[in-house]
This record gives sequence, C-alpha cells and structure tokens, in this order.
Amino acid sequence: MGPIYIMRLRQLKRFWRSKARIIWSLGQPILFLVALGYGFGPLYQKAGGGNYIEFLAPGIIIMSVLFTAMFNGIEVIWDRQFGFLKESLVAPVARYKIMIGRTLGGATVASFQGIVVFLISIAIGFRPVSIPLALLAFVFMFLIAILFAALGTAIASNIEDMQAFSLIMNFVIMPIFFLSGALFPLAGLAKAITYIVKFNPLTYGVDAVRSLLTGISGFGLWMDTLILVIVTFVVTLIGTYFFSKIEI
Repeated sequence: MGPIYIMRLRQLKRFWRSKARIIWSLGQPILFLVALGYGFGPLYQKAGGGNYIEFLAPGIIIMSVLFTAMFNGIEVIWDRQFGFLKESLVAPVARYKIMIGRTLGGATVASFQGIVVFLISIAIGFRPVSIPLALLAFVFMFLIAILFAALGTAIASNIEDMQAFSLIMNFVIMPIFFLSGALFPLAGLAKAITYIVKFNPLTYGVDAVRSLLTGISGFGLWMDTLILVIVTFVVTLIGTYFFSKIEI
C-alpha cells in the first residue's frame, strides 16, 4: 500500500499543480487583452488599422498557448528531482513514447488554455469571422502547442535546475512572442527585424490563427501550415533525442 499511496499522492499533486498553473496563467492574457486592446485601440484605429482587439486577440490566444506549452518542460525537471521520472523511464516502454505522451499531454493543456482565452476574448468584444474556421483555428493551436511543448521538453532534458530553466525560458519565450507579429502588424518593419520575424516559427502560427479568426493573413494559410508542420516535426525529433539521453 505504501508505494501505491505515494504514487497516487504524486499524481494528485501533479493534477492540482497543473490546474493552479492554468488559473494563474490566465492573468497575463487578460491583462494584455484589456490594457493593450483598449489602451492602444484608439491609436490603432486612428492610424487606419481598424479594431485593434480584432487584430490583437489571436496573438494573445497564441501567447497563452506558447507560455503554457513551453513551461510544460519544467515537469521533466520536477519529476527528475522527486524520482517520478526514474519510475517512468525504467518502465518497459520506449522513451520516445514517453516523450510523445508528455508532449501531447502538455499540448492538450496548452490548447485548453488557448480555448479559455478565446472565450474571454469573445466576452470583451472579439468576434471571429466564422465558427467553422474558428474550430479549424483550434487545430492550429494544438499544432503550435505540440511544437513548443516539444521544445520545452528538449531544453528541460538538458537542465537539472528549475531556476535555470525558468531563466532560459524567459530568455527564449519573450523574443519569440514579441517578434511574432502578435502585437503589431509586420508591414513596414526594418529589414533586420523582418528577417528575424520570418525566421520565427511562431510568426506563422500567429498568422494562421489570425487568418482563420479574422481573415487577415500575411503569408497565406498554406505557407503557414507547411512551415509549422515541418518545424514541429523537426523539433519533436530533437526533443525525443534529448529526452532519450536523460541519465537517471
């Protein structure tokens, strides 16, 4: 009974920790939607850009998916420190299957949070152009979540300190988010910034979701899909490789 009780207790802690993380991480998207949406809305409209909330909401939805998916990697470090990862890795299951399962689990949580932020966006005035296209946007949200959950796992597989992981994540996440076109249009940027933006895979995720929710697209849905699928496949392979090399 002892080992079973301890395992159940750990599972319960993981469950409530994930729920608490979802609730607390909703604060930042709501702040961005309200503060930026209504704060910069009049300026954006005067500049001829239209309704800023319509432009901003898809980017903030993807922001919530990005942050939650990337920080899913901290579960690897947490489980390593408390021994749960060792129990998983010694099981008669291939490590790549464990990594894929963790990635899909983290992507599911991140996508769920994206849907919650989508509903919050509707509550403050955002309106998608089409409900069927909005459902398709959820598919892209899940694809983006897989990409960054795998990236978070790849980074966490090479780190043993949770504080170091948080620092690295902030260093990686903030440039990825701010240079994705989530908060501002990509037209008229300096050449150097334009090259960085086009090299950023999140740019195409934001563009795809914005295209499906608002009809505004900078690269085209097919281009967005192709790049996201290729990058997600490559990053998942890299994450699987690093996860398989974890020493216990």
